[in-house]
Amino acid sequence: MLIDALHFEFMRNALFAGLFASVICGVLGTFIVVNRMVFLSGGIAHASYGGIGLALFFGFPFLAGTMGFSLIAAILMTAVFLKAKDRADTFIGVLWAVGMAIGVILIDLTPGYTPDLMSYLFGSILAVPVSDLWWMAGLCVITLFLTGYFYRDMLAISYDEEFARLRGVPVTLIYFLFMVLVAISIVFVIRVVGLILVIALLTIPPYIAEKYARSLGGAMVMAVLLSALFNTCGLALAYAKNLTSGAAIIMVAAGGFFISIVLDFIIDFLRKTW
Repeated sequence: MLIDALHFEFMRNALFAGLFASVICGVLGTFIVVNRMVFLSGGIAHASYGGIGLALFFGFPFLAGTMGFSLIAAILMTAVFLKAKDRADTFIGVLWAVGMAIGVILIDLTPGYTPDLMSYLFGSILAVPVSDLWWMAGLCVITLFLTGYFYRDMLAISYDEEFARLRGVPVTLIYFLFMVLVAISIVFVIRVVGLILVIALLTIPPYIAEKYARSLGGAMVMAVLLSALFNTCGLALAYAKNLTSGAAIIMVAAGGFFISIVLDFIIDFLRKTW
């Protein structure tokens, strides 16, 4: 069914956008999930909404306004996360709420036509231009290069952060580097797949992969493959049933999430029984 839809250029662009987003979110999301920073990435994603409102209200280019706001939010949240992990959730929650509120208010105050907020929440993956695909492809290359270059350090941090510091691993630098990369990725991906789908792709596939993979690299590969599967199946479902593509992909991913939980329950039950 999806094969027939690929005769249309917009469907091919949507599929490529989903695959690129799968690579970016699968790799970065695994590092986020393994190090228990999901709330931090969610805070950056929601705070970036303030950049959207800022760009619309002042007439800035979308990327300039959103990128600046997201980078500031990422740096502030990461600094608090590293300095006071036990209280970081409160500060992140405040920035999360304030960022979204600023975005909504500025969009309300923007004279003339203002875009539908739902387009930023669920994206418009079926309307992805070729130029955005090139940007996403470049971001994929950067993400894979940095992950490969710092892989051993990331592995050490994910295993034992304090031991990594004692071994001379630049823990603070890596945290800031990859959370800034997360912020940049969110800015590029959010305009394609939407805010909610970005968070779903950063969390659901890596969470499932973490349970079954035996290494950080294996978890990243599995997360990318699962994310690509969810994107492809979600697009096929949206095309077949005339549904919103972003929401369809999220529901497919959620289905995979609950299936993994049920499988875990069944496996644990069988182990205890036998």
